[in-house]
Amino acid sequence: MSRSVLEALTVSTAMRCAPRDGCSLLLRVQASLTLHESLRGLEACSMRLDTQETQCQSVRISRVSRQRHAGQQLQVHFDCFEVSVAQSLYVTLRTVPYFCGVQLDQQYHVEDGKFSYSVDRGRKVILVQVPEAPGDSDYYVRLCLKWFACEDVGAPVRVSGVSGAISLPYSQELPCLCLEGWAATPDAVRMQACPFENDTEALWDAIRYHPGNQALSWEPACPVSAHVSLCWRPEPGARCHELEHSGRPARGRVQYPLVDTQPQLCLKFSTSLGFWVRCPFEQRPFPALPASRCTCVTKGRQGPLPAAQRSRPRPSLQPQATSWLTPQLPSW
Repeated sequence: MSRSVLEALTVSTAMRCAPRDGCSLLLRVQASLTLHESLRGLEACSMRLDTQETQCQSVRISRVSRQRHAGQQLQVHFDCFEVSVAQSLYVTLRTVPYFCGVQLDQQYHVEDGKFSYSVDRGRKVILVQVPEAPGDSDYYVRLCLKWFACEDVGAPVRVSGVSGAISLPYSQELPCLCLEGWAATPDAVRMQACPFENDTEALWDAIRYHPGNQALSWEPACPVSAHVSLCWRPEPGARCHELEHSGRPARGRVQYPLVDTQPQLCLKFSTSLGFWVRCPFEQRPFPALPASRCTCVTKGRQGPLPAAQRSRPRPSLQPQATSWLTPQLPSW
């Protein structure tokens, strides 16, 4: 028998609710069948990959139907398998009787209901519509910063009832700012969505200058694969020329010590998507280095000068500069 007798296996989940029994999650199996006189039916089986537990359902095709509709294509539906969230299943569809090679199979993972959301950038809020959960159970939603794990930005919000909508305010549009939602049931699977995952502009503004030690630093608010360097831009809009030996990988905090507050001095951030330049001293005033103090000494004369001469040194005096603060050359 040709393998084309079975085609287009589709697996999905659906919710079945009864007034007294509540709601349950079902696995729906669909396929296309071309009738053949030798076929007496179809069998669909669902096996849990963790426990090897198997459920099977079958449909029978009468001899009259096989003879009358031979060669015609029919749609076959199975929706009698009860499943749970987060199960991994192996679904098999085969003929009755079984013909070698005439079989369809697919691996399927049962997910929790996904929430939908929209972003109001003007008000800086995320509007979240939570899904319907089995048994009218509650649902949790929170904002978090996704590093190795998702770290809380605020307390989780509990939504009661079958479904509901909530509003979550945020302060910055960061690529690692994510929504996380899960049903209020033990070991519930958590679903995540990151509305600003392609917005990296806010990352490059986290530049700090410390006047005490003249250090210029930048620290990413999210994990990012980038390269940071100092560069010199002659004028606004011109090309920024990188300074030699100033490149740093952006694996965490990047700091440059003993930096002068020159308006043309900038930071350049390079990623696989392009590069961005930020010039922190271009518009913001920063304290400059303390003024140098100079003392004058005489040459070829012992003892102090008269007061009149001390106030107006003669041309023969050699000035010797003694810096009040002697900066060291930076490594770059």
